[in-house]
Amino acid sequence: MNFSSKKWLISRRYALRSLGATIALPMLDCMRAAETSAARPKRSVFIYLPNGVNTRDYQIQNSGADYELSEPLKPLEKHRAHITPFSGLYHPNGLGHHHNCRKIWLSGGNLGVTAKNTISIDQLMARVTAPQTRFSSLELANKGGALAVNGDGITLPAISRPKVVFQYLFEEPKGGVEQQRRELSRKGSILDANLDEAKALRMKVGSEDRDRLDQYLTAVRETEIRTERADAWLDIPRPGIDPKDKSRVNRDVAQEDPGEYFRVIYDLIVLALQTDLTRVATFSTGEEGQGLPIPELEINQSRHALSHHNGNPDLLRQLTQSDAFNVAQFSYFLTRLQETKDADGPLLDTTMALYGSGMAYGHSHGNASLPLVLAGGSKLGLKHGRHVDFNREAADFQGYDQHKGIHHRPVNEKAHLSNLLLTLAQKMDVEAERFADSTGIVSEITA
Repeated sequence: MNFSSKKWLISRRYALRSLGATIALPMLDCMRAAETSAARPKRSVFIYLPNGVNTRDYQIQNSGADYELSEPLKPLEKHRAHITPFSGLYHPNGLGHHHNCRKIWLSGGNLGVTAKNTISIDQLMARVTAPQTRFSSLELANKGGALAVNGDGITLPAISRPKVVFQYLFEEPKGGVEQQRRELSRKGSILDANLDEAKALRMKVGSEDRDRLDQYLTAVRETEIRTERADAWLDIPRPGIDPKDKSRVNRDVAQEDPGEYFRVIYDLIVLALQTDLTRVATFSTGEEGQGLPIPELEINQSRHALSHHNGNPDLLRQLTQSDAFNVAQFSYFLTRLQETKDADGPLLDTTMALYGSGMAYGHSHGNASLPLVLAGGSKLGLKHGRHVDFNREAADFQGYDQHKGIHHRPVNEKAHLSNLLLTLAQKMDVEAERFADSTGIVSEITA
């Protein structure tokens, strides 16, 4: 074979079309070389924990590289070289809100206020990665809405049942390609009509209404683009799945068995990333104000009930157990990313995974100094191995024992969570210098 001619390079779409995708096909070297370096997969996953944590047990006491993981975070010890726990980050617009923290966790927007920065960071990333994947993003949620918010501030629908997730990703919809194409064509015709009407109306309204129409026109154009992309993917077979993988994830798992349920969802996310069906995913592990009980640990109350412990030692103990259990499932996800390889090595090296909550101290709805852990992404320019504690940068910080209200009011008012989100967005090639109320990037994690 004459490698100097580069005729051996093939695109991934060509390979899928030619092979009929009879088995899950990761990115191979010959496919990867056919893409520009800018198109090489960069992936992001965001995972939400509702109702905060038991802050007394969760808080890491020392910062820097020599930190000791707190009891609920111990399951992450084996991933220590690939994680960064944060303390002190918060959303200024989230202070004072109670059970709506999930809705602004990735957007930093004002709840109930129409603003141009309501889009969540994952959807900004998806705008960059969408041209390379069948699905621009994947939205999953145990119960309730997704974490993802579109440019109009609308929460995107989410899938909760593992079997439905598998069918959505890996099975052709009923009716075949031609029916799908007809449906997309009808959708395109409706979009064209709406665009024509909106453009005509724009010439007749005032400036404020014109701004609203411009936002609408942008949303319609984005829908048009997604529709065209969906049509282009119709002739490309979906990736097949190894029978062992299929039997593990193509099934319904009762949410009353949360450990098994979480692991199957995490396996599905790994498969979606490995086969390059998408490069952006979000998973809300529970609805604020609810949260799964954990019968396998004999925890029969919801996380919401446990979070309102009123100092009850038994409830506090169970909340810490619940925190550790949920962190252990996240650790399982990181292990799967580390074990799964593509042409660039472990998926973990090209995947940034942010885990955490939009609330800190659930008992009285304190939502400053949010519990957050960032993992992976070493080949995207991230460095790990330290506890980054923004609270300790405040001049008046005297230690956690002296700051009883630290989870209700920020100690370091400059420590905006939007700074971290902006940093991650830039690593995903989003061309932005600001996001929501960001004031800069988090240089502590950039290589």
